[in-house]
Amino acid sequence: MVPIAVRLKTIAILKDWLPLPVAVALASSPLSAQVENGEAKSVRVVRIETPPVLDGRLDDPAWAQAVAVDDLHEVYPDEYESPSRDTVVYVVYDDDALYVGARMYEEPGETNALILRQGAPVADDRFGLMLDPFNNARSGYIFELNPLSVRDDALFQNTTEENWNWTGIWHGRSHMDEDGWTAEFRIPFKTVSFDPENDTWGINFSRYRTRHNEQIGWSSNNRSQNPSNFGEAVGFEGLSQGLGLDIVPGIVLSSRKNILVDTSSDEFDPSLDAFYRISPAVTAAITVNTDFSGTDVDEIQVNLSRFGLFYPEQRAFFLRDTDIFEFGRLGGSGLFYNPSAIEVVERENGRPFFSRRIGLNDTGEEVGIDYGGKMTGRIGRWDFGLLSIQQDRFQEIDKTNLFVGRAAVGILEESALGVILTNGHPTENLDNTLLGFDFRYFNTRLANGRTVEAAAWYQQSETEGMAGDDAAFGFSVNMPNTEFWRGALSVKELQENFNPALGFVHRLGIRDATLELGYTHRLDDGFIRSVFSGVDVQRIERLAGGVESEQFTFRFLEMESDGGDQLRANATSRRESVVDAFELHDGIAVPVGEYETREYGVEFTSAYQRRLSTSLEFSGGGFFGGDIQSWSLNGLWRPTSRYEFGLGTEVNHVDLTQGSFSTRVVSLTGDIAFSSTWSWENFIQYDNVSDTVGWNSILRWFPEEGREMLIVINYGAEDFDESGRFNTAVTDYTFRINHTFRF
Repeated sequence: MVPIAVRLKTIAILKDWLPLPVAVALASSPLSAQVENGEAKSVRVVRIETPPVLDGRLDDPAWAQAVAVDDLHEVYPDEYESPSRDTVVYVVYDDDALYVGARMYEEPGETNALILRQGAPVADDRFGLMLDPFNNARSGYIFELNPLSVRDDALFQNTTEENWNWTGIWHGRSHMDEDGWTAEFRIPFKTVSFDPENDTWGINFSRYRTRHNEQIGWSSNNRSQNPSNFGEAVGFEGLSQGLGLDIVPGIVLSSRKNILVDTSSDEFDPSLDAFYRISPAVTAAITVNTDFSGTDVDEIQVNLSRFGLFYPEQRAFFLRDTDIFEFGRLGGSGLFYNPSAIEVVERENGRPFFSRRIGLNDTGEEVGIDYGGKMTGRIGRWDFGLLSIQQDRFQEIDKTNLFVGRAAVGILEESALGVILTNGHPTENLDNTLLGFDFRYFNTRLANGRTVEAAAWYQQSETEGMAGDDAAFGFSVNMPNTEFWRGALSVKELQENFNPALGFVHRLGIRDATLELGYTHRLDDGFIRSVFSGVDVQRIERLAGGVESEQFTFRFLEMESDGGDQLRANATSRRESVVDAFELHDGIAVPVGEYETREYGVEFTSAYQRRLSTSLEFSGGGFFGGDIQSWSLNGLWRPTSRYEFGLGTEVNHVDLTQGSFSTRVVSLTGDIAFSSTWSWENFIQYDNVSDTVGWNSILRWFPEEGREMLIVINYGAEDFDESGRFNTAVTDYTFRINHTFRF
């Protein structure tokens, strides 16, 4: 138990952020260690002299020295039950790396292995290694392998959220045999940050049997595996990171032609990224002539509202250690497992720092980055991050230096107090500064395995030419239970002149309150595995007076089958108050007025791990005084592990008194994996709003993390006269090669 003096001090801190009864409740909750069957999970790691050969087989002498970990249990669907198949894990290390081997027992023909392309999302059977090198129950890494040696990795952020856009340099191989399959991991100590004085790391293991929609794990809580409930790996000593220096030179050859503005260019650009570990816990990075070719293309979104859209960050430089810059639990997917009916763009509204504001203009076009630096680290209970970028001139915007600083200190067992500072404006020639404070509370030690997350935050911006009404603040409480009752409440206020120039705002001058409440019933036997019902409510008021938007969604039936198929049905009541008329589509405007509508929807999604997976969604109802019907269809076919073909389409038909129109988005994907190191990826998109077709094609050689060669073709065509004939608008050819040298 935490001493009473510490609790009283904590209450004193929290009462300035939250009502006193809430502060007392949060500070007084149990903080005993996560245990299962009365004992905390722990494994002693063994130092070896000769590392195993990474071939996916567990026949090296090193594995015979390891302690076998075989006490895994079922995490999902029935937590703590005996798993349907056995798994045995081995952990050893030497001066330079951590090695993990795993034997996944399986019946012949039951292993699901359909992904061969390196870099693709791994929806197969897979084994995962999770590490919390600081053993702070707040941060960590995920490394996964499928049976075909395809790697995937992620960072934990806000403790429970996973950022799968992150990549690190590590190695792994798998092998299938008559008993199932085996996997070997090598995680260099140069890849992860850690405290060399700490001999104990947080560690966890997971296994997914996708044919049976089963997750198996070593340590878990509330059907989740995250740093707050990891076990421990004990016995680390004498770890080496060498010089701790990664140098990543690159060469980019490009040829660009824009028919619309009659410009063309041929360029040869060297680029350089360098990463230096000042200590095992602190990393400094620089980037010169930063190149983002090869980054996934944004999927087209059609905007049928009066506000903006949200696109996630996908660029590797900004994703490195991105968890350190998270603030106030803003964003995310809503409640655990079942996505929220509250739109992502609304949940992200008010972020003080959003890295897509750097190196991209307001229309998403790339802006040059001359150079930049970043320093991130964890020292004791402190996390900190510094980012400075020199953005090149574009259009009428001068060269700009952009800065972000973030620091947070761990308090209690799993919580943190933090501060963030940003300076600079990426899209205007104005001075802009923002200062923010946040408290993030997390507790997985409640009775019956329950979890509570909470946050309180305050931000103040200062922008040249603006005075007053430039603050934002809010709080949230979330109980993301995976069985029985669960709920979330959040309130935030963004004043009219609040301007996070390096952040993300969707709408201003509002107070946004959301409530999510639901109940999950799990069935022990039969085709249906779980049934969920709930309500998601959002009310957005103008600070000047009156309601701007109101939404009540009744999620009356959401079912999941034992194979992972899902069926959802809902009804939504909306209220919109329009005080300024806005154009919705090609001269069709929505006039000032009050609009109350009802909408109904149904969605079916088949399990993603199948050779043929599909999703179908339909909704219809009232829309700004008229009607709307929307449907989308997505299909993915994997005839073998080498080929993957996808088709997606989204159609909205709007019928208003002012006129009618339809929007259509169509996308095609075609990926070929010649081997686990060579692939050809193709993505084609069309939409009838811009009347453009875009083709992104990448031939990629990816022998291992840290080495890559690619040829990128971007082609755009447009129907200039709406005759149905498309003419070339933009062509872009890029060759890039880079190699990571580690010292």
